[in-house]
Amino acid sequence: MSFGGHQTRKRFGQHWLTDTAVLERIVAAAELQPGERVLEVGPGRGALTQRLLATGLGELHAIELDRDLVAGLRQHFAGDTRFQLLEGDVLRLDLPAADKVVANIPYNITGPLLERLVGRLDRPLAVPYQRLVLLVQQEVGERIRALAGSSAFSALSVRLQLLARCRSVCAVPPRCFQPPPRVMSEVIVLDPLPPAERLEPELATRLEGLLKRCFAARRKMLRNSLAGLWNEPELAERAQRAGVSLQQRPQELSPERWVELTRQICPATHD
Repeated sequence: MSFGGHQTRKRFGQHWLTDTAVLERIVAAAELQPGERVLEVGPGRGALTQRLLATGLGELHAIELDRDLVAGLRQHFAGDTRFQLLEGDVLRLDLPAADKVVANIPYNITGPLLERLVGRLDRPLAVPYQRLVLLVQQEVGERIRALAGSSAFSALSVRLQLLARCRSVCAVPPRCFQPPPRVMSEVIVLDPLPPAERLEPELATRLEGLLKRCFAARRKMLRNSLAGLWNEPELAERAQRAGVSLQQRPQELSPERWVELTRQICPATHD
C-alpha cells in the first residue's frame, strides 16, 4: 500500500496500530454478520480496514481527515465496491447509516466523538448502533466501565453505563503502535441499550443536572453537595427512599442509585 512517504501528524493524534493480534481481536469483538454495514473512524493506512473487508460485511464506510491518507486508501481499496471513503472531520460530517462502529479514536477528541457515536443521556441517538468497538486511552476505558466505589468511577461512568453495556476486550501497550504513544490504550466494546431500556428524556435531563452538581465536588459528601435543594430532614428522608446515605460521596453511588436519587431529589414538575 503506497502513501507517498506519509509521516504521522501529531495534530491528528496519529499512531498506527501495527500489532496483528490486537487488530484481529478488534475484528473478532465486532462479531460482524454477513451483510452488515460498518462505520470505521480513522482508517489511517488501512491495516484494520483490510481485515474488516476480509469478513462478510456488506458495506464499509470509512471517515478519514488526513487528505494524504485518503489518496492512498482510495488507491488501495479501489477494487472493492463495498468500501466507501468520506474525507473530513467525523465531528462535522453527516454520518452514513451503519449497524456497527469500529474506531481508533484520536485521544484529543474522545469526549465529543463518544457523544456523537453514543449520544447523551438527555439526547440519545434515535437509532443506536448495535455495537461499537473502540480503541481508547486506557484511562478513559477504565472510567467508562468503572464500578461505583472505585477511584476511576466518575460522571462519565454513570452516563455511559446508562446508555450502553460496556466491557473491556484487551489492554494495548505503547509498543503495539508506530510511533508509540506515551500512554496505555485499551479496546472496549459498547453495546448501546435499545430505546425501551433508556431513561425518559425528562428524567435524563434532571439526572444530568444532578451529576454536574455533585461530581463538580466529588470529594464532598452528598449532604454538602445537595444542601439547599430541600431542608435537611426532608433531604435525608428523600435520599433514604432512594437507598442513599447523605454521608456518601458521588463516586460511591451506582448508576441505578443515581437514577433513584434523581427521582427523589429532583422530582418532575408534575410530581
